[in-house]
Amino acid sequence: MSAVLATVLEDERPWRQYICRACGYVYDEQDGDRDGGLAPGTRYEDIPDDWACPLCGVSKQDFDPYDGPSSGPVPIRPVTQVPSVSRNRKGVVIVGGGLAGWSTARALRAKDPHIPITLIAGDSADVYPKPALSLAFGHRKSANDLIASFGPDVADDLSVRLVPHAFATAIDAPRKRIRTTRGSFDYDALVLAMGARPVDAKTLPADLCWRINALDTWTRLHAVLARGPARITVIGAGLVGCELADDLAHAEHTVTILDPASRPLAAWSSVEESQRLLDGWTKLGVRFVPSSSIVRVERRSIGGRSVTVINCDDCSFHDADVVIAAIGLCIDTRLAKTAGVAIDTGIVVDASTLATSVPAIYAAGDCVSIAGKPCRFIEPIARQAEAIASAILEQPIAAAVFKAPLVRLKTRSAPMTLTGPR
Repeated sequence: MSAVLATVLEDERPWRQYICRACGYVYDEQDGDRDGGLAPGTRYEDIPDDWACPLCGVSKQDFDPYDGPSSGPVPIRPVTQVPSVSRNRKGVVIVGGGLAGWSTARALRAKDPHIPITLIAGDSADVYPKPALSLAFGHRKSANDLIASFGPDVADDLSVRLVPHAFATAIDAPRKRIRTTRGSFDYDALVLAMGARPVDAKTLPADLCWRINALDTWTRLHAVLARGPARITVIGAGLVGCELADDLAHAEHTVTILDPASRPLAAWSSVEESQRLLDGWTKLGVRFVPSSSIVRVERRSIGGRSVTVINCDDCSFHDADVVIAAIGLCIDTRLAKTAGVAIDTGIVVDASTLATSVPAIYAAGDCVSIAGKPCRFIEPIARQAEAIASAILEQPIAAAVFKAPLVRLKTRSAPMTLTGPR
């Protein structure tokens, strides 16, 4: 076959997609990864071996072929009836429809095709890579672009009973029963995968400060910013705050970022790494205001416009059209406490099995604590899910000891890889 003919046949192949097993990022050959140096049309087999997932940093070998949802608007789906479960085997109940919850469901189903699995989610349980929320504005993404799979479709594929738009309210550990806003469910094993939520602060009222930690909130902010360029103040210069500030500036908004530290990423990076980011922001037009402690945030009329004003302890103030609080995450401990589960910086789990202090209850993802430290990284979740599935099914367990992974700062102005908080 001639080289010309081979090239033609190559070009006629349909574009393929590959999904990251760790975080859910989808690589599309047609789009490539411009920020990662892959031009549109780069075939998967042509990707260099040292390329890394742009969201979580795992290698090319951690991707699988993916047949994503069809394009077009997200369909309106009625809430399905919850089917009955065999009386002889209650199975596993998973609380949480995010990456940790679905990863656990997949690991269980791969090991046991018959075990009943119920997944309870506070939303529709659609699958999307949460790290992409701090990159999507600058890449002109929509909510539909971010969704990799719809919750009901995943549930059908895995033969999982999905209970969407339900909130777990209490756990009766001795009776192995969990109560939710859509009824009570018995279990043989329970997995808590509720994730973490943004930290609340009295000085940053929820009605004046956006907190971006889920697709529904991101979608509402997306609608606000679609009206045109805005003046945005981001409070908090940690990983998420820095990524959001950089992303919003690339989306042609005017961005100011405030932090009580003297430099961005003070807990994560060296002085030199922080300076690289500041230099990139100077070219982009992002203004960083160091040593800024917030006293209060309020709504005022300035020059005939209604704006949000951030008052700092040095008597300075900053006005903005939109304020985003990115000051960290915490866990909601109320549900775990009803079961008597041990809690410190998160739900305390065994590093090997992810078992909690209460028999038959496990935890995974952002809500867990291992050796006194929160485990809020994407990369370990797949190993956690495997360990939980093996423990529940009484199979040999590969050690799932937490090790702080490398973390990618996904700022286009100054992308870098960080080793963990200092």
